[in-house]
Amino acid sequence: MFTAVARSLCGRLTVDRYTRASRPVLARLYYRPADPLAVTLAVPSAVSHDGGRVEWVFARNLLDRGLQGPCGEGDVRIRPLGADRTVIEFAERDGSAMIDLSTQSLRQFLAWAYAAVPPGEESEHLDLDSVVAELLDDA
Repeated sequence: MFTAVARSLCGRLTVDRYTRASRPVLARLYYRPADPLAVTLAVPSAVSHDGGRVEWVFARNLLDRGLQGPCGEGDVRIRPLGADRTVIEFAERDGSAMIDLSTQSLRQFLAWAYAAVPPGEESEHLDLDSVVAELLDDA
């Protein structure tokens, strides 16, 4: 039984789309079978404007589809950038950011996530009590 999947990836983070100034960053992807529909991408707090924790949570299948072609609406969009890189764009009220990562590394991460919880079996692993508790804590 898998408890979690994690992978560190070197990428380039752009926090201001207008200047296109970017910097190298070590990102960390997480997948937990207890939350089988989502993946989490975290970057060091040093890259945030206020020094706070920087994490984005989005659908595992969005990441999978984004490796094939542009997808996503709203806060998270994913698209290939050439043959070897994939861009994940995040938009929120205070600004936007995008990170480009190795497509091969993302594919390997997804392979591990799908080994932990195969597509179509997510409902068997979903911990609804934890999901409700998290939602109530965020309210």
